[in-house]
Formats: sequence, structure tokens, C-alpha cells
Amino acid sequence: QVQLVESGGGLVQAGGSLRLSCAASVRTFSNYVMGWFRQAPGKEREFVTAISGNGGLTYANSARGRFTISRDNAKNTVYLQMLSLKPEDTAVYYCAAALTPIVTRRPADFGSWGQGTQVTVSS
Repeated sequence: QVQLVESGGGLVQAGGSLRLSCAASVRTFSNYVMGWFRQAPGKEREFVTAISGNGGLTYANSARGRFTISRDNAKNTVYLQMLSLKPEDTAVYYCAAALTPIVTRRPADFGSWGQGTQVTVSS
């Protein structure tokens, strides 16, 4: 089990930016695909983006072009840079870890989840 702690959420105006961080407590961080999911009020949790240990990437259509995922394997940390934020990006953002070398977006592949961090975008 990987312990994941997200940070960096907050309130921002539409058009603004935020950077989320997720610190992982695990010895072999580079063996994990790291992903970001989000859940808006009244909606199901949805995939945002993921990155494999060697840098393979996948993005949801809603994130492509505005969000960038990156990781620092030396710091056991994954980041989500969010630009041009919209009110519809308002959600709790969750970091997740999947023990696989191949980038994935399937929630069932992610065995560890953080507590989430709230992102609120005002119009």
C-alpha cells in the first residue's frame, strides 16, 4: 500500500492556475504509474491524467492542452499543473498509484488513493 498525500488545492478565479502535488511514501516510486482523478459534486469520479515511471503520458480530453502532469522520482512526488482553469474544473482532486510499468487510466488499476484536495474555480 502506498501512502499518498495531496496538496496545493484552493480557490482560484476562472482563467487562473494551480499546481497540485502528491507525495508518495514508497521505496520503489518509479515502478508506479501515478494518476490524477477528480470528483465534482453529484458526479462520478473521473480520470484526468496519468504518467508512468518512465514518462509515458495519457490525458483526458478535458485536460489535454491545459493540464500537465509531471513527476520527480527522486522526490517521490507527482505534480499536476493546471492552467486556464474553468468553473467546471471544480472538484476534489485525487492522486492515485498503480503498480504497473504501462500507463493506464483505468480506476481499477490504481490500488492506492490519496485523501483528495479541493479545487474551486470561481466564475
